Amino acid sequence: MRTDNRKVKNTVVSIYFILIIFGILLATVFNSLEFFVDSTFFVFLGLFIVLVLFHSIAGYFEYDSDGAKIIILNKGLILTEYINYRENKIEIARSELVGFKINDYIIYKSLVILYKTYDGRKAKERFNVTLLKPKKLKYVKQSLSKTVKANRKLKQG
Repeated sequence: MRTDNRKVKNTVVSIYFILIIFGILLATVFNSLEFFVDSTFFVFLGLFIVLVLFHSIAGYFEYDSDGAKIIILNKGLILTEYINYRENKIEIARSELVGFKINDYIIYKSLVILYKTYDGRKAKERFNVTLLKPKKLKYVKQSLSKTVKANRKLKQG
């Protein structure tokens, strides 16, 4: 099964644009009105926190379980064609998958994959699935559950 959230990119770019325009607009308004001088810093601090929070949430997610390997990819949505930053990629054989968990925080969702390494140790990888639609997240969960269940049967039998 293959799935991703590439359709979200235009929305994310639009929100970045709106936040930056809003910051520029606030800078000009607060510069011209002198009775907001005391609260200007806090407004810009709030806008900066919202921008950083949105930047941490906005990410591209791709899942591919067709074939012998499971491939999961996370990367940033802005400037990824020019600068490859925030990339997190894992390719594991289906038999190496031990478990998974989906953490659902208030504004952030993560997929934690537990797998065996080549030397037999267990390792964890965390992926941002916040912008993945609930239906697609359900499909990823079903696919991973099916693989984990098959691996447990092979281990027991």
